[in-house]
Amino acid sequence: MIEATTTSVGVHARTDEGVLVLELAHPGKRNALTWTMYEQLARHLSEAAARTDLVAVVLTGAGEDGFAAGTDIGSLTDLLSGQDGLDYERRVGAVLDAIRALPVPTIAAVRGPAVGAGLAIAATCDVIVAERGAVFGAPIARTVGNCLPAAVVARVASRMGVARATGMLLTAALIPAEELVASGFVFRLAEEGELDATLSRLLTGLRRSAPLTLRTLTATTRRVESALPVPDNDDLLLLAYGSADFQEGVRAFLRKERPEWKGR
Repeated sequence: MIEATTTSVGVHARTDEGVLVLELAHPGKRNALTWTMYEQLARHLSEAAARTDLVAVVLTGAGEDGFAAGTDIGSLTDLLSGQDGLDYERRVGAVLDAIRALPVPTIAAVRGPAVGAGLAIAATCDVIVAERGAVFGAPIARTVGNCLPAAVVARVASRMGVARATGMLLTAALIPAEELVASGFVFRLAEEGELDATLSRLLTGLRRSAPLTLRTLTATTRRVESALPVPDNDDLLLLAYGSADFQEGVRAFLRKERPEWKGR
């Protein structure tokens, strides 16, 4: 169901019995998203929102490169000010909003790392199906030194638990999928090599379900989650992205060096 169909960089779409599969592909880069990939993903989501033949939308990573290791760090060299960083987060946020706007259930099928923006995309989906060995996190405190939007933190915390999400972010930890089943963050845990089969069984159930019930339940659960207010943290995003530490983090990451943080 979700086996890779191509090795080219991009977001590749195909439909299988009413299920749209959007595959994130960046071979050799752990499927990190480029600016072009964000644009392609936004376009596919916009087109999917207008379709009436879909039962579900699956987001997954291509091949053995994992789900998605966030944004391609090379792209972050374009962010030279706090406003640039804020614009970037709003751009990614628009893609996350587009996932949430889809009228059908969304499923993240995860093997390997779902990190940074990959974590945000997976957490935005209604359901996560993960293979044993998959990991989730946003180790930005150890890597590039930026900040996450409040909406992403709220979403992850509501699904994973506030204490676990806080510890994960502050310690730059990657949490195994096996530890996230009890909280419901991971809905189904597949044994190694069984992700496709586990996903297929879930999709078979959805295909046999009443379409209007699926759509109305999907909309209802999203409204319940959206009823909780999310604070604005644009000032904090501006502070982090406008810092010398962020520029140092990006530089050091690309050179595979340890960043020298200055706190400014």
